[in-house]
Amino acid sequence: MTGTLLTDEDNKLSILIVDDAPANIQILANILKDQYRIRVATSGQQCLDQAQSQDKPDLILLDIMMPEMDGFEVCKRLKKTPDTESIPVIFVTGRQETHDEQKGFELGAVDYTLKPVKPVIVLARIKLHCTLIQQQRALMKLALHDQLTGLYNRHFLDEIADQKIASAHRHQYNLSILMVDIDHFKKINDTHGHPMGDAVLKKLGQLLGHKHRKEDIVSVRFGGEEFVIMLDQCNQAQATICAEKIRKNIEALHPEGLAITTSIGVAQLLPNERFPELIKRADEAVYKAKDNGRNCVVSV
Repeated sequence: MTGTLLTDEDNKLSILIVDDAPANIQILANILKDQYRIRVATSGQQCLDQAQSQDKPDLILLDIMMPEMDGFEVCKRLKKTPDTESIPVIFVTGRQETHDEQKGFELGAVDYTLKPVKPVIVLARIKLHCTLIQQQRALMKLALHDQLTGLYNRHFLDEIADQKIASAHRHQYNLSILMVDIDHFKKINDTHGHPMGDAVLKKLGQLLGHKHRKEDIVSVRFGGEEFVIMLDQCNQAQATICAEKIRKNIEALHPEGLAITTSIGVAQLLPNERFPELIKRADEAVYKAKDNGRNCVVSV
């Protein structure tokens, strides 16, 4: 979020309270509002709509007894939908039958609490599950990000590339990738030491991570001194223009006072092409850029 200050409210996890009785929603909201961002829904369909929105809740407190669509059915639908299956659900209900509790867990709920709610118990249970959410996200970030630059890593690229390419083929839109390679990087390490080389990589990672429209660009440290940028809905000519801007920005960067340049290869996805072939063509374009004297862009 470049240029935007995060407030304490932005950092709070969001909880969606789902209950057809406004009084019950108010009770839970009063208990939780100081520690979490509160959202509300008064029907099962409203819950599904909010869960499938761009701004998904982090956790759902779900009443069981609701008209039209009860909590069990809502939970079932949430867990059957890829976009919402990972959102933790806690049932909040006045029903105390053991088989109801068992059914809730079988449908994928993470916890179960009874009405009338006890503030200390509700807060403790929600805190536990919110801690688990944060820990899981931290582990996921470690698994999918390069620890030096903060960019996505090659593992993430392998995960996302097939999805993006399949979508591009299915919807018949353009997709291009850039392979960015730092010129003479070995010389930087040999002359100035590996800490200086790491500092250069970090600065370059910051530039690549913050200079673009994040909704359609994925920047990845591919390995060593190589970076890959994937551009959705971008043809070869547009990608080449983008690559040239990146090349100039890097040339003007002077990280740690060093003058660095890059050789950049551009490749647009071909009909029926898969990711290994696409990345290979971009890599071949980088070699052509090196043969052309470096510090240039080659499109294939």
